[in-house]
Amino acid sequence: MPISQTTLMPREKLLQFGVESLSDAELLALFLRTGTRDLPVLSLAETLLHEFGSFYHLMNTTHEQFCQKPGLGTAKYTQLKAVIELARRYLKVQITHESFLQSPDSTHQFLASHLSHKEQEVFMVIFLNNQNQVIASKEMFIGTYNCVEIHPREIARYALQYNAVGLILAHNHPSGRAEPSQADRDITIEICKTCELLDIRIIDHIVVGKGQYVSFAERGWI
Repeated sequence: MPISQTTLMPREKLLQFGVESLSDAELLALFLRTGTRDLPVLSLAETLLHEFGSFYHLMNTTHEQFCQKPGLGTAKYTQLKAVIELARRYLKVQITHESFLQSPDSTHQFLASHLSHKEQEVFMVIFLNNQNQVIASKEMFIGTYNCVEIHPREIARYALQYNAVGLILAHNHPSGRAEPSQADRDITIEICKTCELLDIRIIDHIVVGKGQYVSFAERGWI
């Protein structure tokens, strides 16, 4: 008789049905490992997700806020931050070893992992060869909460240094709203013009918010 997923604990469910079968609460329960005297670990995970509102807010909370919750503390906080950084580094390695950028969702996942948590605007460039494989990715310019100064010639200089023929531009909006400003559109046009003189294509410009993104290519702006 087949075993129902609902009757399995998270670890056994993962082994039998794969990690994708786990709910957010079940994933968090695996990370937490133990509950409290009053709450089993799965109930604790469900309570924490409800109180923080989402995985995103839980993973970006401060040390002080994190440790105020029952069942949490400095040890789990440092483990969580290590897991987040491990995922970022894995994604960075992945894009240079696989046909990663053939999927828009995967590209956004990579960019979101690097940019969505930043408290300042950061302008990032992914450099591609003539087969759209990643040569390198670089955080080029760092600004303030609501603006960043971008130099198109500097982007072109690095593109020539890497012998890149295509670029994906990206930056974050710390406010959380991904909708591009007119300034975002103007600087994209300027970068396109500069790179066009060198036969370097701008494939996309992606603006990353919190849980959302906007692709210039999808909007038909590039």
